Amino acid sequence: MLHTISISLSSLHLSTLMPMIIVILGGLGILCIDLINKNLSKSLYVMLSILVLVIDLGVVLGYSGPSRGMFGMILSDGIATLGQIIILVASMLFIPLALTSKRFHEYSHPEFFALFLFMTAGFQFMVATDNLMLIFIGLETASLSLYTIIALHNLEKSFEAAIKYFTMGALAAGFFVFSAMLLYAVTGSVELHNIAKVVATGSFATQLGLLGAVAFMFAALGFKLSFIPFHTWVPDVYEGASAATAGYISIVPKIAGLIVALRFFDIFITVGNEWVYNVLYVIIIVTMTFANIMALVQDSVKRMLAYSSISHAGFVMTAVLVDTTAAHNALFLYWIMFTFTNLGAFAMLWISRYKRSEFSARYDHPYQKFAGMVTIKPIAATIMAIFMLSLAGVPPFALFWGKLYLLGAIINSGNTFLAVLMVLNSAIAAYYYLKLVVFMFLKEPDSKANVAYMKNASTALKTIVGFSAAVTILAIFTIEPFLEMISSYVVASGF
Repeated sequence: MLHTISISLSSLHLSTLMPMIIVILGGLGILCIDLINKNLSKSLYVMLSILVLVIDLGVVLGYSGPSRGMFGMILSDGIATLGQIIILVASMLFIPLALTSKRFHEYSHPEFFALFLFMTAGFQFMVATDNLMLIFIGLETASLSLYTIIALHNLEKSFEAAIKYFTMGALAAGFFVFSAMLLYAVTGSVELHNIAKVVATGSFATQLGLLGAVAFMFAALGFKLSFIPFHTWVPDVYEGASAATAGYISIVPKIAGLIVALRFFDIFITVGNEWVYNVLYVIIIVTMTFANIMALVQDSVKRMLAYSSISHAGFVMTAVLVDTTAAHNALFLYWIMFTFTNLGAFAMLWISRYKRSEFSARYDHPYQKFAGMVTIKPIAATIMAIFMLSLAGVPPFALFWGKLYLLGAIINSGNTFLAVLMVLNSAIAAYYYLKLVVFMFLKEPDSKANVAYMKNASTALKTIVGFSAAVTILAIFTIEPFLEMISSYVVASGF
């Protein structure tokens, strides 16, 4: 006898899915417009993309419905909302970098903007669920779009970077699926809140399976967050991608991965699982330290920033390790400050990008390129120095406050030794950030080189850089509003 299952649309709470639907429809709309007229200006696609993202942000901020929808798979708690806000705002700030003075290859294709919106939707799926299968779908949607965007830069090293990223990403995806399979076999669920209930029972029969699942998840998230030793793709991918895309990679995929890591590892740290805690502790220390040492010896500013982003990811993962409300608040404050600072730094590299290299056949942005920049473009050199000082954690610039609050949360949790290691790593990092400042202000420019620092400048890029610099300099006035907003969302999520 056949039984029919009746499901009402109202019970699905489709409004929880609306933010992702808007972005996906926006991407499809751009493709349809291109089918009708292939000769439209790229400026139109930039404006359409920003409009879609603004509407999406309004929907996210205005949502007041149930916390779960779509058979419980979509989760609209405070962490999900906060994560989507960071993703959407960062995306809105990066997409105008397409309005360059020169017509770079990838921006001549409307498909770039459609892929950008699909990628954004994928990251939103990752942060707006605690279902491992939906996290995987979001992860692969975003990753496949990102591989293609990198390759669209249409340089030999861009193709190499895309292939390396795809290969390593496929390996990480396999680890993630294997972890989810083991968790389902042991707990009977792929939803993290149900897995947490099984872990809390402490059943001996489940321990071996959980051990394997966590090991594979360490590897999967390690690839996505570029932890040591899963970081090997990072410098080559950053070097092969455009500076704008590299800046985006350093910020948005990382916050999505951090939220997944926060939800996953919280399950084990809450119940006092020492194995997970100790492995995470070691990975964080090694990631911070090794990345900083590698950044010290780089000849390219972009590769230095690549290793720098690895160190920052390890630095902020300490908040997941200590697992306190104050640490979680500090995590999001740190990443918001990092977003504006790194956006400005990579935008400055993008402004100075031009296809003919005077200094290196391999690197677009060697240190020598910036020698004596203050004598040629003093304002640009000063702004770039501000971003470097902020990344180094020098007061009163933006990232100093992020580091201060994070270190305070670590110390208050009783992890004084970890805090000391973080301070030492910040001191090491200051050296390679100040190295660029020394080149810009204390070195003599190469009289034989025809350097054009503002070759790729446009009003849109100058505006983004100016906005980023303003937030970086005046961060002291925004700390309290940011912390109040972050705290309200984090507390609402029960973290």
